Amino acid sequence: MQRDFIGYGPNPPDPRWPGGARIAVNIVVNYEEGSEESYPDGDGLSEGGLTEGGGGSFSSRDLGAESMFEYGSRVGVWRLFRLLREADVPATIFGCAQALKRNPQVADTIRQNHWDVCAHGDRWLRHQSFDETEERQAISQAFEVIGGLCGDTPAGWYCRYAPSERTRSLIVEHGGFLYDSDSYADELPYWTKVDGQDHLVIPYSLAQNDGKFARGNVATAGQFYEILRDSFDILYEEGETHPKMMSVGLHCRLMGHPGRALALRQFLSHIQSLPNVWICRRVDIARHWMSEHPPEPE
Repeated sequence: MQRDFIGYGPNPPDPRWPGGARIAVNIVVNYEEGSEESYPDGDGLSEGGLTEGGGGSFSSRDLGAESMFEYGSRVGVWRLFRLLREADVPATIFGCAQALKRNPQVADTIRQNHWDVCAHGDRWLRHQSFDETEERQAISQAFEVIGGLCGDTPAGWYCRYAPSERTRSLIVEHGGFLYDSDSYADELPYWTKVDGQDHLVIPYSLAQNDGKFARGNVATAGQFYEILRDSFDILYEEGETHPKMMSVGLHCRLMGHPGRALALRQFLSHIQSLPNVWICRRVDIARHWMSEHPPEPE
């Protein structure tokens, strides 16, 4: 993979967001619960990533970690979905296929609300550990399963903890995805060449992400709200001349707890109180960029 340390430089393009918006905000709900490594699924370990235990895997079955994942699918996801519906805002689901398969009501709700899905793997596994055949199969499986459950096939792709060196090529080879989000390199979408083809990248962010709760970087809803608000305010200010996008990443087993979910309600109220804010799905950003900023000819 080629590395680019320059990007758009000091003069990024005007994205020309709809309605002259200063900023495009995309709320992402990661739905992973039920797709993680576990003893019942024959993996020989219990996944502890992004739980109250601090993350990592274990050499023996961890029933506590398993129940924390179950909280996300039994309780947390419904709290986050309720807050999104109450604020009447769209969202993107970074969905693992097997997690959605194990909770059809979640898939039904996604479909009923016309939220889009960015495939987050067939299971919540590290693609760096796959060989090429395994990775190609996982991508295809995720695409087919999510499409069958949610009505629309996933428009994008996002790996767990970064892609392998061949992931992007396999996404382009598959041909069913509009974009991938396996980058943290920018605040605007950008085009890249993959095996001679133009391919759209919509960067994601771990800076405005509730994973900070699991890693001990923040402890309260107020602290996380300040991170989101301050990030938004700077981008909104800059957006008068250089509009950008902002991704907010949430997890059902983290942000879905009541003492944390308050931050989402406060943040949505804040951004809805200001003019010229485009709260949108990720697929909307992809289609807008393809229309307004198609790849430049050779």
